[in-house]
Amino acid sequence: MASLPDRVLFGAAYYHEYQPYERLKTDLDLMDEAGFTVIRVGESVWSTWEPEDGRFDLDWLRPVLDGAHDRGISVVLGTPTYAVPPWLARRYPEMATESATGRRVGWGARQEADFSHAAFRFHAERVTRAILARYAVHPAVIGFQVDNEPGLRLPHNEGVFQRFVDHLRAEYGDVDTLNREWGLVYWSHRLTDWSDLWRPDGNAQPQYDAAWRAFLARQTTEFVAWQAAIAREYARPDQFVTTCLSYPHVALEDDELTDALDVTAGNPYYTMQDGLALPDPTPEDHEQLWQTSGVWALYQSADRMFSSRQEPFLVTETNAQAIGAPWDNKPAFDGQWRQAAWALVARGARMIEYWHWHTLHFGAESSWGGVLPHSGRPGRVYAEVARLGREFETAGSLVAGIEPDADVAMVYSAPNKWLMQKYPPLAKADGGPDGASYHRIFDAFYRGVFEAGGQARIYHARQLRRTAPEDTARRHPALIAAGLYIADDAMLDWLAAYAAAGGHLVLGPRTGYGDHEARARHEPAPARLATAAGAWYDEVSNLDAEVPVRTRPGSPLSLPDGTAATRWLEGLTVTDAEVLAEYVHPHFGRWPAVTSRRHGAGRVTSVGTVPNRALARALAAWLTPARRSGWSRLPESVTATTGTAPNGSRVHVVHNWSWQPVQVSAPAALNDVLTGASVRFGEAIGLGAWDVRIFITDTAT
Repeated sequence: MASLPDRVLFGAAYYHEYQPYERLKTDLDLMDEAGFTVIRVGESVWSTWEPEDGRFDLDWLRPVLDGAHDRGISVVLGTPTYAVPPWLARRYPEMATESATGRRVGWGARQEADFSHAAFRFHAERVTRAILARYAVHPAVIGFQVDNEPGLRLPHNEGVFQRFVDHLRAEYGDVDTLNREWGLVYWSHRLTDWSDLWRPDGNAQPQYDAAWRAFLARQTTEFVAWQAAIAREYARPDQFVTTCLSYPHVALEDDELTDALDVTAGNPYYTMQDGLALPDPTPEDHEQLWQTSGVWALYQSADRMFSSRQEPFLVTETNAQAIGAPWDNKPAFDGQWRQAAWALVARGARMIEYWHWHTLHFGAESSWGGVLPHSGRPGRVYAEVARLGREFETAGSLVAGIEPDADVAMVYSAPNKWLMQKYPPLAKADGGPDGASYHRIFDAFYRGVFEAGGQARIYHARQLRRTAPEDTARRHPALIAAGLYIADDAMLDWLAAYAAAGGHLVLGPRTGYGDHEARARHEPAPARLATAAGAWYDEVSNLDAEVPVRTRPGSPLSLPDGTAATRWLEGLTVTDAEVLAEYVHPHFGRWPAVTSRRHGAGRVTSVGTVPNRALARALAAWLTPARRSGWSRLPESVTATTGTAPNGSRVHVVHNWSWQPVQVSAPAALNDVLTGASVRFGEAIGLGAWDVRIFITDTAT
C-alpha cells in the first residue's frame, strides 16, 4: 500500500475553474497561511477536461498543481467520471440510468449514467487515461480519487438486468434450484426458463430483492475496482488510490468496495449549531440521512468509515459552512469546526478536507458554504480553520492514524439494511412502513454505548467471519448483534462460538430469524442461538406506544426511571436464562424484556425490543462497567475519546459540547499536546464553551 504523510492532512476541495475571476495566487497564499497541506481537484468537470468528443484540454490544471507544490501543498487528483458531459449524453441517450425499466433519469444533475454501459466505459477510460498520463507524475500529486460518491442509484437498464440473470444462472445453475431456494411456488412465481424472470420494478418477493440489491452493490464495487486498476497503471509506489464514499447511498457495500482501494475515504456531513449539543436534543425518531444530527451520529459516521477496512481513513468532504439547501443555513457556532475535526481524528481520520474552499456563485450548490464566503474574503470560518491548521501542525505525527479504543463491538450488515428498506419490521408513527428500520435498531444500541461513555467498534459481518471467535472474544469482550435478520448458519454458529470462547454476546431484535436467502427459518428464533441464549420466541408484536420496562429483583442490570421498550417486542420464552428486566404491561408483561445466560466461558444476553435511550444506555453501562478510557463521572456535555497513536502513545481527546464552561478531573498524569503543559493525576482540567483539548498519557510518571 502507498504510504501516507506522517501527519493529519488538512485542506479543502479546490475548484479554480469555478472562480468568477482570476485569484489562484490569492487562494493558494491564503491556504498556505491557514496551514493547508492538501487540496482535492478535478473530479467534477469532465466537460472541461474534454469539451468535445476526443478533444482534450488538459493544461488548465497545471498552474494549480505547480502553485500548490511551490507552497508545499499536496494534491489528490480526481477523475471526473461521475459528471458526464452534455455531448456524451446527447450522443448516447440510452446510456442514461433507468430508475425503473424504461424510465430514464433526466440529464441535468449528476451521476445520471449507467456506468456499466459500453459507451460510458469507453469514454470514461479515455478521459481517465488522458488526465492520469498528464498529471500522475506531477510531484504535488500524492493520490487519486476515482469517480465520486458511487452507488447513488439503482439502475434498471436492460444490460444491468441481463447481467443479473446471468449472475443468477451462474449462482444457482438452473431454474429448478432458483425456484426452490427462493420459494417461487408462492403466488405462482415458478420459472420454466430463465427468460421468465420478471423485472425488479413490481417485485414483491423478499428473496429476489435481497439478491437484486446485493447484485447492484457489486456492480458499484466492480466499477470502482475497474477505475482503480487503471489509476494504478500510472501511480507511483508512494501514491494512493481511493474514492470518496457517501455511506447512505443505495448501491454501496463499503467493506467490499474498499477492498480494491488503498485507503477508505468518506464524506461525513452533520448538522451544526444545536445539532452538536450535549445533552442531545435530537429526537429519538429523527431519521439520520446523508446529513446526520447529534454528536453520537457524528462519531458513528467516523466509526463507519473506520469499519470499511478496519483501519484509519481519509475525510474527503465535510462541513465548511452551511450545507445543503437555501432554506437550511446553520453554520457552526464558534469552536464547533475544531470540535468536529478533532472528533473525526480521534476516531481515526488521517485527513480532514472541507467541501469546499470557496462558496460557489452559480449552480445547484451555491448555498453550500465553503471556507471562504461568496465575497472571497477570509472571515470567521477561515479564522477557525486556520487555527485548526496550526493545531494539526503542532500535533504532527502523534495524531495521524489513531486506532480508537473499543469498549463494545457491533455487527453491521448492509444486506439487512437493504432488506428492511423494502420490508421493514418497524412502523412510523402514522402506521406506515419505516424504511429506516435497520438503522432504528442498530442506532438504538450504538447510541446507548455512546451515551454510556463507551466507544464502539463496528464490524461488517463478513469481517468477523474472517477472524477466530476466540480472538475476537479476547479483543472485544462485548459484541452486539442487532437487526441481523439475514445470516447464514456459519455466521450464527460463529456468534455462538464467540460467546463460548468468553465473549458477551448481545442479541437484539430480528437477529437469527432469516437465513442467507432472507427466508424465515424453521426453528424458533433466534435460530441456532436459542440454546446458548436460554430463551426463544415464536411471537412478535409491533408497539404503538412505549412500554415501560423495570428491573427484576436481584438483577445485575440497573435501570433508571423512564426506561422503556419501543416499536417492537419479541415474546421471549425462558428455558434456562435469567430474567434481567420485564415489561410493565397487562399483556406484554408475560414476556421478559431482557434475559441473560452463561454460555461456555461467556454469556448471551437477549434484548427483545428496540430500547429507548434510557434502556440502551443502561444496557451499555452494564456491558462495560470499566471502560478503557479511564475517564469517569464526566458532565453530561463532555465526551472523552481515547485511542492509541502509531508510536504507541495513549491519546485522549476531550470535548465540551455546550455553551457552559466545565471542569473535569484528569484520570492519569497527562501532557497537553497543543500547549506542552503537564497535568497531574486528579488535577482539574478546564474546558470552555464548545471546546476541545488533546492529551497524551505522561509515560514519564
